[in-house]
Parts: sequence; structure tokens; C-alpha cells
Amino acid sequence: MRSLVILCLFLSFIYANTLFEPYETTLIDVTQGSATIKDSDNIVIGSSGIVIHRFDDEKNTIIARASVVEKKDGVAKVRFEVFDLLEQPALPLPGVMPEKGDKIVLNFLYSRALIVAPNQVVYKEIIEHFNETTWIHPDIIGAKLAIDYRPNPDREDFKEVCKENSAGIVFFALNKKGYVVDCQSFKILKTFNSGNIAEYELPFYTRVEGIKTVFWKWNSSYITDYNRHYGNLMVP
Repeated sequence: MRSLVILCLFLSFIYANTLFEPYETTLIDVTQGSATIKDSDNIVIGSSGIVIHRFDDEKNTIIARASVVEKKDGVAKVRFEVFDLLEQPALPLPGVMPEKGDKIVLNFLYSRALIVAPNQVVYKEIIEHFNETTWIHPDIIGAKLAIDYRPNPDREDFKEVCKENSAGIVFFALNKKGYVVDCQSFKILKTFNSGNIAEYELPFYTRVEGIKTVFWKWNSSYITDYNRHYGNLMVP
């Protein structure tokens, strides 16, 4: 019965079965380090994507990462960053700067997500509702934390798992709220109202046991407050 109540409270605020839709357009005005693009309801401040430069009819490549920093008067402003998700030490960076007419794809890899849930009930409710999202199983995160003696994961831990699993977002299920954040900026992209959480597993729901701390790692400690710990990782 408790599970049914939480499920109804969660779904009463949500109708779509997907978290984000990709948005493709071209760069309009390009200045040093930033550009403007046509605005859309699918664009959220804080969301990220890639810039693709076409060399000819057959060759194109990703040359930069882009993050949305502003939406105003029918346009959105994006800031360019180095794209290192597919970084290969043996290959050089493209060395091409974004220019007017280059294609930008926002909400890049947002169809793949990490999930931090307090228990198995909440975990199942989320993945079953957002069934068009590919969820990276929390055991993958849990295994990494166990190897690294990190029962208190921080932003860098999640960023690394996102990179290794080609995920673009993280879903944090907290008491009365669900948050979706960008994997790199940890900027909050969406929030959902939900029910009260009665049971917590620390550091989060995972079948991996024995995520321990060790005395020789100063930043290795146990989480005492689930909601406060993960709430502090997110950027408003």
C-alpha cells in the first residue's frame, strides 16, 4: 500500500514517459567562446550538447561541447567548452573553432541516465515510468564506489561514471522531490514533486554490498543525511 501511494503522488505531476527530447539547430551569431541559436521549448538553461563541424559532403566531426546559459527574446545563448567525452590520448583535438552555420545538438546523450534512488521501490517506479530512458544500473556506480572506498560519492565520481557509460544526465530521487541534473555541470534541469520517502539505503539503492571507508583517504566517509548530501551536489 505504501508503494502505491508514493506511485500515485509521483505520477500525478508527470505525464510524459521521456525526460528530454534532443534538439538540433545551427549556430547563428558566433562570438569568442559563445553563440546564439533559435530558442525552443526543448531547450533548458543548463542543458548541454555538441557542436558538429562539416568539412565536406562526407566528413564531419564534433569540435566542441556547448552549454545553454541564457534564453531571451526567441534565442538562446550557448557557451563553448572542450569536448572530452570521447577523448583518445593517441588522437589530437580537432583544432577547429565553432562558426556560424555549424550544427548544434542539445540534450546530447540525455536518453542515457544514472539514477540515485533511496530504495528499490522508488528506483523501480522511476525506471518503469520513464521507460524510454536507458538507465545505467546503480550497481555500476556502486561497484566503482566499492573499489574506490567512496561511500560518499561526489560530483567527480558521477561525472566519471557518466563518461564511462556515455550518459548525459543524473536523476536524484530525494524526499518529496525528484531532480534531473546535467552530468557535467550538475545544473538542475527539471524537478518533479513526489511523495515522502520512508526508507533509505546508503549511499543509495544498489545491490553492491560493502562500500566501505578507509582511514587513509581523508575524503572517504559515510553519508549521515541522504537528502542533504545529494542536495548539496546540485547547482540551482
